[in-house]
Amino acid sequence: MSAFGEIVSGLLGRRPAYLQVGALCLRKRDGAVQVLLISSRGTGRWIIPKGWPMRGRSLAGAARQEAWEEAGIKGKVAPDPCGSYHYDKGLDQGGAIRVEVLVYRLKTESLAEAYPEAGQRRRKWFSPAEAAERVDEPGLKAILLGL
Repeated sequence: MSAFGEIVSGLLGRRPAYLQVGALCLRKRDGAVQVLLISSRGTGRWIIPKGWPMRGRSLAGAARQEAWEEAGIKGKVAPDPCGSYHYDKGLDQGGAIRVEVLVYRLKTESLAEAYPEAGQRRRKWFSPAEAAERVDEPGLKAILLGL
């Protein structure tokens, strides 16, 4: 079974009520892998670009679109997820919902200065270990440390 099949099989067993897709934006600098993190609009904490599936796009395609909208990244996205994690998404009316995020690797080809959410978020490149220290979600930390 492929890694994608294992992830989907695991999700089907517990069927998350809410599913998002995330883009793990990667680049190489001086031979070392770097990961792009962005700040969330609400709390300012470090996250990866992520969002809801989109009608007419594959899950990987939706992750690529989120990378563009939230971080100004263009690149080649892997067709299968490299992992998943969950988090509790706060609701405007109070409370929270449990969300499962399928994570897709995206090889960065360009970084734009003008993009839909420019000015709403900070973005910064980190080593995988530094990125893992800055994110809150244990499952995302594990994905970053596995790079």
